[in-house]
Amino acid sequence: MRSDRLLSIMLLLQTHGQLPAGTLAERLEVSVRTVMRDVEALSSAGVPVYTVRGPHGGIALLPGFRTDVTGLTTDEARALFVLLSGRAHDELGLGRAIGSALRKVMAALPASHRPDADLASRRVLIDPERWRGGPAQPAPDLAVLQEAVFGDRRLRVRYRHGGGSRPRSYTLDPYGLVNKAGVWYLVADHRGEPKLFRADRVSSAVVGDEPARRRDGLELAGLWDTLRRRIDDVPTPVPVTVSVRRDVLDRFLRVHQADLAPSAGADGFGGEGEGDGERVDVELRFRSLGAAGALLAFGPDVEVLEPVELRRVLAGRAAETAALYAARPRSEGPASGRGRGR
Repeated sequence: MRSDRLLSIMLLLQTHGQLPAGTLAERLEVSVRTVMRDVEALSSAGVPVYTVRGPHGGIALLPGFRTDVTGLTTDEARALFVLLSGRAHDELGLGRAIGSALRKVMAALPASHRPDADLASRRVLIDPERWRGGPAQPAPDLAVLQEAVFGDRRLRVRYRHGGGSRPRSYTLDPYGLVNKAGVWYLVADHRGEPKLFRADRVSSAVVGDEPARRRDGLELAGLWDTLRRRIDDVPTPVPVTVSVRRDVLDRFLRVHQADLAPSAGADGFGGEGEGDGERVDVELRFRSLGAAGALLAFGPDVEVLEPVELRRVLAGRAAETAALYAARPRSEGPASGRGRGR
């Protein structure tokens, strides 16, 4: 509608100052001629808009013509611009509407709040889609990570990868934070390469004095999309059904939390009878049969029921392990027995 377009022109000029007619036409997806007609309509309605001719000309509002939203604190303004991912808006049919709404809010904010609001829109992203149905983790303390993200500083962390590995040290250049279905991730460069770090696996973090060394032209949303695709585009997960002894069920669910099938959940394994011999069936998803080999760590407490191929793989590994331990240890070889019987 033309009234909405007229308001958008006003708000764009309030936010950015003088803009070329071509830029306005591109932003509003109309012709330059339409923009000039709209400018004439605004002027006729009493809006102090004017044009500047020449190679550096454009369209502008008289200084001081502005609408402020009063009473907002800096944190409140920042909160307005912590957004859901673009995919979520597109799926709701609101992809274009969110851009228009943000222009209106940004233009209405007091000038002192705009830098923080703009920074929040580029440094924090919410993506509500869960990976592989794993339950959400409690939110960790994000204070230090936020300090590095909003302060544009390098970050030194001790980070534990999956599988119970020992923490490792990293020096990171952060781009921002992403909330993926309740799980927070830090998007950062490590030695010039983009990486994802789960916030709840950061055991310690220190903000450095050096400025973050971000690569030119890269923003959080684009990097997140690249990193997300690396995970989403892996081959279809292998469905696995296991039988778990009830007395180790809690530990098993903690270890394989991220591998639970979408239909599974920790709340669905209760029930009476918690004797040592009772077992519970659990549905899992793994990237490959090889990745499911981690189930052997639970020994006879966890039995794979399906697929049959995985049973064969694990049976082979178990046989190799049994044969290894049935053989004489190296410490009992000829060299170690030289002093015996003397």
